Amino acid sequence: MHPSRRRFALQAAAAAFLLPGLPAALAAGVGQPAPAFELLDVGGKPVKLADHLGKHVVLEWTNPSCPFVQKHYGSSNMQALQKDFTARGVVWLSISSTAPSHVDYLAPAALTAKYKAWGASSSALLMDDSGRVGRAYGARTTPHMFVIDPKGVLVYAGAIDDKRSADPADVASAKNLVRAALGESLAGRPVSTPSSAPYGCSVKYAAG
Repeated sequence: MHPSRRRFALQAAAAAFLLPGLPAALAAGVGQPAPAFELLDVGGKPVKLADHLGKHVVLEWTNPSCPFVQKHYGSSNMQALQKDFTARGVVWLSISSTAPSHVDYLAPAALTAKYKAWGASSSALLMDDSGRVGRAYGARTTPHMFVIDPKGVLVYAGAIDDKRSADPADVASAKNLVRAALGESLAGRPVSTPSSAPYGCSVKYAAG
């Protein structure tokens, strides 16, 4: 195995690639109304999902300490998606559900600085310290992606792509499932792959 791939394989194992258990009842269902929420962004401004009714919305669960998140930001894959689709009127909300007690937690200023350094282009970066919104959607991993249509219906939930690795080299050959779902929904067509198994690090929820 090439040394770089060995390194990414070890990172993947260390990052808890296996999905943590969440009760099925907590997971938002594709084809159903997306759970309403209000969260504060990193600047302390309240952001409501309801404010964006009539637009496509992407929810991206994120944690910059996760090797899988680093894969998609280090390769500029996530930023390219954000730029492409916000330019087309899509609202992109990146959400941190990392518990304040966890070593991965970054306070709003530090989280802002990290994503600014990466050149992120999301519409807002939201703090879900309690994990309430993450649990409502059944967000299991970072990243875990959700696409909501203009009627407020969840039309995609799952992985960003079909290459379940932490290696940035795999981005080029992957099928980007989020890009496909948004492209179809923006064109008024049903999403052909409405769900997939997410992959990444487990979301570091607060206990309880």
